[in-house]
Amino acid sequence: MTMGRVLVIAGSDCSGGAGLEADQKVIAAHGCYAMTATTALTAQNTTGVFDIHHVPADFLRKQIDACIEDIGVDVVKTGMLASAGTVNAVAAALEAHKVKTLVVDPVMVSTSGSQLLPSEALDALRTKLLPMATILTPNLPEARLLLADSGHAFIPVEKVSDLEDISRLVRNAGPEWVLVKGGHCPFRKDGVVAKSPEEKEIVVDMLCGGDEVVRIETPYHESRNTHGTGCSLASAIASNLATGMDIVPAVKAACRYVEAGIRTAPELGSGSGPLNHFHSISRLPFTPGHFVEYVLEHPDVAPVWHRFINHPFVLAMGNGTLPLESFKGYLVQDYLYLVHFARANALASYKAKTMHDVAASAEIVSHIFREMQLHIGYCQGFGMSREQIEQTEEKEACTAYTRYVLDVGQSEDLIGLHIALAPCLLGYGALADQLHKDPKSKREDNPYWNWIENYVADDYVTAVKTGKALLERHAAVQGPSRIAELIKIFIHATKMEIAFWEMYSSE
Repeated sequence: MTMGRVLVIAGSDCSGGAGLEADQKVIAAHGCYAMTATTALTAQNTTGVFDIHHVPADFLRKQIDACIEDIGVDVVKTGMLASAGTVNAVAAALEAHKVKTLVVDPVMVSTSGSQLLPSEALDALRTKLLPMATILTPNLPEARLLLADSGHAFIPVEKVSDLEDISRLVRNAGPEWVLVKGGHCPFRKDGVVAKSPEEKEIVVDMLCGGDEVVRIETPYHESRNTHGTGCSLASAIASNLATGMDIVPAVKAACRYVEAGIRTAPELGSGSGPLNHFHSISRLPFTPGHFVEYVLEHPDVAPVWHRFINHPFVLAMGNGTLPLESFKGYLVQDYLYLVHFARANALASYKAKTMHDVAASAEIVSHIFREMQLHIGYCQGFGMSREQIEQTEEKEACTAYTRYVLDVGQSEDLIGLHIALAPCLLGYGALADQLHKDPKSKREDNPYWNWIENYVADDYVTAVKTGKALLERHAAVQGPSRIAELIKIFIHATKMEIAFWEMYSSE
């Protein structure tokens, strides 16, 4: 698998809401690979920055070289650079490695008001790094600092067009694109700056590049949870660019990402709280490749599953005490069940989207056919012909179970059908393995021992592996709510398996 590689050159935030810690969360949430070169360590939290420990410029350069020379890089994003020496070292490294895509977040002042870029470093940033930037992402105060350093007079913002003027002027500093973030200056919907809290309706971020100016509007949210918004936005842009997006959609998507992060923030800390960086990530309750294990150990499944594979009917087969007439009746109904079980697996082949899944379901159908031949052989030993078996009326439990599975096949997707089929496929393998290993099971003179051995044979074990692999492939791409629905289907189908045993367990 290939993924976008993003190198972040910035300071660390020990509280996790901004800096490198936030950057890595954002990059991971966008499916990219994050690398870091640390410019400074900070002692900070949501209430402020208490101390800064600068990393020597020569060591910083070694970090950058180590990342790029081994893993490589698609996009570099800079954040807190902390000193003129750091800026110079970064610019030299990027030039030496011929970095093509650079996102510069000119971190000068933290959300809590702490100054993070000394004034003597500002000139180095403006003259050496900005001309290399693909996009520069200042907030309004930072944009004004950059303009003041270039000799421009203060520009008040009364309407959205003033923000546009500022973005054009900042772009003259050299970056290919400039995004002036308007979070410090909310507007009314008519584009006039808000004068009171009640008038704050929208936030406008102004993207300027060449002759193109794009206004990106997001709803204004009254929130204290804005710690690390600048870091997060720049890293989101860098991630989007690393995955191949063009600049305008990359920036728009990043703005939407941050807005949702503020809106769904976890309310941590007593000051300016962090964002929710993983608002668009669905967290599976199992590790990919272990879905079946998760299902069988689920607290709602486990007791039902235990009843199924330890049912008195099953245990009586293991010790050979099951009445022969009960087993004969069960075999006939199980044969009739397998007809519909095969139909359901054939339906799964039809519903499959890939040849791999078509073949997997077809393989299970082939096994079912062989299993049915074994049933016929058993019944012939009891004096029953195939014609007699097929003319036998289905019992209610058999009809209810098979039609439930087929109904799921009609109304659900492929994994919904396979999870309804799973108790039968997995259960017979599990209970046969359990009986085969149980020292209490009677092997000699047990008329059912051959039946048990059929379900631990290589043919059936292979069928179970095929079914498990199919379930694992499809479960890994489901969302949490869908997994919860699948659990309910599995439980209901398992209960119907239990009802199947109970048709003959008392006879």
